Amino acid sequence: MTINKLSETLYQKFLSDNSKEKSEKIILIVAIISFLIHLTLIGLVHFNIIDIGESSLLKNPVAAIYTPFSFILVYEVYLLIFYLPKSTSIYVSKQYEIITLIVFRRLFKDLSNLNLTENWFNDKNDLQFTFDLITAILLFYLIYLFHIHRSKIHETINEKKQDLRRIKEFIGVKKWIAIALVPILVVVSIHSFLGWTLGVFQLDYITVLSFKNINNIFFEQFFTILIITDVLLLLFSFFHTDHFHKVIRNSGFIISTILIRISFSVDGIINNSLILAAVIFGLLVVVIHNKFEKQLRNDEMADNMER
Repeated sequence: MTINKLSETLYQKFLSDNSKEKSEKIILIVAIISFLIHLTLIGLVHFNIIDIGESSLLKNPVAAIYTPFSFILVYEVYLLIFYLPKSTSIYVSKQYEIITLIVFRRLFKDLSNLNLTENWFNDKNDLQFTFDLITAILLFYLIYLFHIHRSKIHETINEKKQDLRRIKEFIGVKKWIAIALVPILVVVSIHSFLGWTLGVFQLDYITVLSFKNINNIFFEQFFTILIITDVLLLLFSFFHTDHFHKVIRNSGFIISTILIRISFSVDGIINNSLILAAVIFGLLVVVIHNKFEKQLRNDEMADNMER
């Protein structure tokens, strides 16, 4: 079996439309079951039937939404990998959708911690809820703008005349990267889940994951992997095109991913600010890239008319 055939076989097995539909059904079933289990645990803790620590996720039924949302986020990560070979811009937009969903998921945890005091802006939990609420709406709108400008991306006339073999090779590289990300996703997911479970039940086991930073579990590690992936895409893209605006766009996406990764290491308004800065930066890069692309197309059309 040749490398190309092996690549296509693995791609069809893990990242085909059929695999996507099967994964979606499995995740939805797991999400529903996890929601019911979480609700049951909250009920058992409330009636003092079991005692598994002082987790805020086991005090309020609203927090039960947090668990199925986590599985939905895992599916979004799968979609990110799914779209990687198809379109770099869609792949990046999925990163923004994931961090937005993380903020929305965090809102459910914030709701369970609200104190509703008169000194709203002096209470840490109430203030964090306010930050997350504003950030969630702004991110939703920014992603809307990103999708609009992403859909306006066009190829220059010279780009269309490039050797199709190089374009196919670049797509082939992206397929291999996507295939490699699938087992990495599985391993990191299992490792994160075990760390989270051990943290919940407060077992005497040393883990690299902190239960205190539950919002960061899995995604802190995964966005680190995405930075490496983005750098590889940038390097391999040089075999496909060396246009300045393309290089800047891909480099900008790396910076955006790094900002998202850094946001996991801080709390409060700095966390929210970094997330917003990452998406705004990516949006501005695409807007300027499109203007650059449009100008190049106009220049090339003018040159052709002069000839």
